[in-house]
Amino acid sequence: METKKIVLSKREHKPLQVNPIKHSQPMGSALAFMGIKNCLPLMHGSQGCASYTKVFYTRHFNEPIALYNTSVSDITAILDGGDYSILMAIENITKKNTTLKPEIIGLHTTGLTETKGDDVRNVGMHVEIPYCYVNTPDYEGGMESGWALTAKALIDQHTKETTETKPNKLLILPHVSMQPIEIEKVKELCESFGFETYALPDLSTSLDGYLSEGQGKLGTGAISISDIQELGNSATVITIGTSMQIAVKALLKKNPNMTHIHFNHLMGQDTNDNFVATLMKIRQIEPKSLVKRWRGRLQDAMLDTHFLIGSSHFVITGEPDMCIGMTELLQSVGGTIDAVISTTYSPILEKINAQNVFVGDLEDAVVYFENTDLVISNFHAERLLHMQERNTGLVLRGFPNYEELGNQLKNDQLYEGSTYFLFEVANKLRGIKHHG
Repeated sequence: METKKIVLSKREHKPLQVNPIKHSQPMGSALAFMGIKNCLPLMHGSQGCASYTKVFYTRHFNEPIALYNTSVSDITAILDGGDYSILMAIENITKKNTTLKPEIIGLHTTGLTETKGDDVRNVGMHVEIPYCYVNTPDYEGGMESGWALTAKALIDQHTKETTETKPNKLLILPHVSMQPIEIEKVKELCESFGFETYALPDLSTSLDGYLSEGQGKLGTGAISISDIQELGNSATVITIGTSMQIAVKALLKKNPNMTHIHFNHLMGQDTNDNFVATLMKIRQIEPKSLVKRWRGRLQDAMLDTHFLIGSSHFVITGEPDMCIGMTELLQSVGGTIDAVISTTYSPILEKINAQNVFVGDLEDAVVYFENTDLVISNFHAERLLHMQERNTGLVLRGFPNYEELGNQLKNDQLYEGSTYFLFEVANKLRGIKHHG
């Protein structure tokens, strides 16, 4: 059967988005800064912008969220200027809490301050604490691009230039849809091969339910500003997700001698075989027995779930880098993808082999809900599915998920996560088809 590929935004033909699945660039940037150790994420915009983002992540992760804002209004933006608001915000935040010792301030803009045109770059000259600025207007891009732009900004502004490399030093650049546990699992696999492994951004120690002193005041990511400064001597950099290509281009300018390896995702047997083979080739060693064990478990899961998934139709919505991984994994066991509805345009959408691929919202997606077996989407799809006559199932993925606990510990990556994902999908289908 020939596939029909549409990569044009239906939003272009509508005056607004109805039940949007898209989230803003500042939200992606805020999340990225939470993945930096002792970072003070500072949103340059109104209180409402920051409050919504804070509530959004608090409900999704069920954790206290480190996020501050410059409290700009339309009046103060014109009368006082953005520079003043940023400097005053930093002074007020640090003076009110003398125990707050940020190692870096991560300033990201919003539509209000971008429209005004605040010079956020030169503000850093007046800040004593290390400072990173990133332009993230919320009228462009989305959550995925905001995350990627922040990684690029951190590299551009803080990574030192060099021509030397450390042979066993490896950097992972993960896309925004990878949860804290997933980044941790990828790092652990690389470390099992003997790599000195870093990730940027690195949420592996953040938003994961660990109660510690000062939680929710500063970012608790596993990579520090001093680590970021030295990333240029990484011998190998691996990008996971097309969105992270802009970050690796910035890094290769710092040191053109490093080796760049790209993966669109890390879901399914074929992709993970290539990933593990790459690590084996660099280090010239065999993987540990547990890695082989999980590969066997995934193969068994593919056999066990084939009849349920292979006889089913799916609709997937979410960030582009997340969508392609789930699409290819489900197709590897015979699943039929009726539609992929993406938050924003990405070149990776051109590579998704599905009957319908486009940028849109849940109003566009609901047309396909009527004739599909399972929808993979955020929790906003739930109430729409309740309105359908057909008993269509829902697997919750992406942002936000306010219905379930433990989002930060959901693992869909590598052999292990792919196994869990297939079983979750198959069990959901079994409940629909066998029990109604």
